[in-house]
Amino acid sequence: MKQKLDLKNGLINLAGMIRYNLKIIFAGRFIWFLLAAFAFFVFFAVQSVWNRQTITEGVVYQLLIFPGILLIFYPSVFGIQNDDDSRMLEILFGIPNYRYKVWLVRLMMIYVLVFLMIVLFSGVASILLFQIDVLEMAYQLMYPIVFMGSMAFMFSTIIKNGNGTAVVMVLIGVTLIILQDAVERTQWNVFLNPFQIPNNFNEIIWQSLIFKNRIFLGAGMIVFILYGLYNLQKREKFV
Repeated sequence: MKQKLDLKNGLINLAGMIRYNLKIIFAGRFIWFLLAAFAFFVFFAVQSVWNRQTITEGVVYQLLIFPGILLIFYPSVFGIQNDDDSRMLEILFGIPNYRYKVWLVRLMMIYVLVFLMIVLFSGVASILLFQIDVLEMAYQLMYPIVFMGSMAFMFSTIIKNGNGTAVVMVLIGVTLIILQDAVERTQWNVFLNPFQIPNNFNEIIWQSLIFKNRIFLGAGMIVFILYGLYNLQKREKFV
């Protein structure tokens, strides 16, 4: 009986946590980032067709990566500031191991939400532009998108201000784009396009490079998330 009661209370608490985090994720300007992501996707897609560019899986990947980063940008950058503005930080710090029960769940919800939206965008691209494996495309896109989102979360726990974190992430994004040509054929390319093999590149080496790149991005995600959660242990720096 006691175990059933504990399970019921746990499910009620989990449901409440999910409802709260959905409100935070969808609060404020998220809808504008969603609309902007779709608008950018449509604009670049129309531009590609207008310029009579040959549409391939690699082109679709390039069309979707920026909208995907836009989708994850707001909830990752402004999540902590939204908690602060709504005066929820003090309450969250009062929950035992809150950083795992609240923020880890929120991050997972954000990533699942973004994945579903990327699947939707990929489906639209598959119908209107070029037939692709929608789930494979969404899966590959999630590596750079979650990498950037996890990095934004980490910096938000250091800077503790949404606007400041946004500036830092924009600068990092511009730097990565500038350096992309230099690291294009290496595993360190955050925006590596697995569907577009470079000219005069051995296919076996290319597949090995993609595998190493995904390990690099996956390890980066874990490090960023763990370091961000570690920073959230320092209550005095937030409240």
